[in-house]
Amino acid sequence: MSMRKFITELKGKTVMTNDGQILGMIENFMIDTKSGELQNVLVIPAEEVEPRLFKTDAQGRLVLPFSEMKAVRDVVVMNIA
Repeated sequence: MSMRKFITELKGKTVMTNDGQILGMIENFMIDTKSGELQNVLVIPAEEVEPRLFKTDAQGRLVLPFSEMKAVRDVVVMNIA
């Protein structure tokens, strides 16, 4: 599957932790321009999420490491402590 198709399919998906807490919705991705590797997932936080517990960008989106993404079906599971 092409990277672009993969990214398009993930946008708008719900992200949750492995214990079922909803983190928010995927809005975009940060890609390393040199290697082309996906580095981070940018997530619009759900209302009940405390953004201060996470790394955020200037727009207040959660910056979650792509390497911690696990299951990708209807929801995306982030393997974060």
